[in-house]
Amino acid sequence: MKRVAVLGSTGSIGTNCLQVLDALPERLSLSGITAHRRWRELAEQTQSTHPRWAVVTDESLSHGVDRAAFSSKTEILFGESGIERLCSSPEVDVVVSAIVGAAGLRGTWVALECGKTVAIANKETLVVAGSLVMELAKRTNATLLPVDSEHSAIFQALQAGRASEVKRVVLTSSGGPFRGRTLAQLRDVTPSEALAHPTWNMGPKITIDSATMMNKALEVVEAKWLFGLRDDQIDVVVHPQSVVHSFVEFVDGSVIAQLSPPDMRLPIQYALTFPDRCESIASKLDWKKSFDLHFEPPDLEAFPALRLGFEVASRGGTCGAVLNAANEAAVERFLAGSLRFCDIPRACRAVLDQHQFDASPSLSELLRLDREARQEIARWT
Repeated sequence: MKRVAVLGSTGSIGTNCLQVLDALPERLSLSGITAHRRWRELAEQTQSTHPRWAVVTDESLSHGVDRAAFSSKTEILFGESGIERLCSSPEVDVVVSAIVGAAGLRGTWVALECGKTVAIANKETLVVAGSLVMELAKRTNATLLPVDSEHSAIFQALQAGRASEVKRVVLTSSGGPFRGRTLAQLRDVTPSEALAHPTWNMGPKITIDSATMMNKALEVVEAKWLFGLRDDQIDVVVHPQSVVHSFVEFVDGSVIAQLSPPDMRLPIQYALTFPDRCESIASKLDWKKSFDLHFEPPDLEAFPALRLGFEVASRGGTCGAVLNAANEAAVERFLAGSLRFCDIPRACRAVLDQHQFDASPSLSELLRLDREARQEIARWT
């Protein structure tokens, strides 16, 4: 029995995770859940799951939460101290890091400090501080298991050979809602258009990232740190069906891929039950029906955000923290209507180029640059 804490339980990954836990009561139990401001949804989740703890990470809500709405079996905690208490508890074996953005770094860091297993859906943690995070995991004998469908696919495919036999990994991308459009055709797209993803049901920030292909840029950086790859061992291909979630090419020419319908419950379950496989509630491929798989190279002119990912993976240092923070702030401005769609990668490029690069930053320096990059985006015109 693995005891699980879900950070970001009211989001897309979090709600899917709770479904997986509910389907495998003989293997998995829920110790704690967290949300930032959506405390009413968090309270509803406690009524059906009765975890030991529920954390509202926005501490300003500590006097506004209706404690009677929560399960009587659940203790309510607040702020970063609540996250730290949950993630360091000996009653938690696995921490699912599903908080969107750089805000997910703290819980992941605490869990790794305690030598726990972290099922990581928060790619920003590795984008911001990949070198430091992997060093910490090695020092404490903690385990990082991928939840992103692409990185889960790579993780599974890598088991077909040794690390020295890997030629490259190829991340697949759906292409988002604007696949096939030119740069000129993207200049006037609206937030509602960008939020209409053709295959995945995700939160607004990740959906916009998919539309700009910044999501894939961040995944390139994540793959470098998670699997110890050189930046020239990572490639991206557009695959609109979202059935092949990524593949690994070995030096002998063999290509090992992982296929399944676009359903996040499968990679979530694999991370939680690894190294075992068991029956899943996730959707299955129907091999009695014909279907086609299409692949094409990404259009780097129309989607320049992807170039930033390869550049950041190559340079390392402070670049990941700056790119991630700039992008988060730029997406917020786009959704608010104060920044155009095509200006998201332009603004990120400007902030990345202007920052003072450090090849070996400390965690405090990365957090400082995170704040400064957001401030620069707020002023960017």
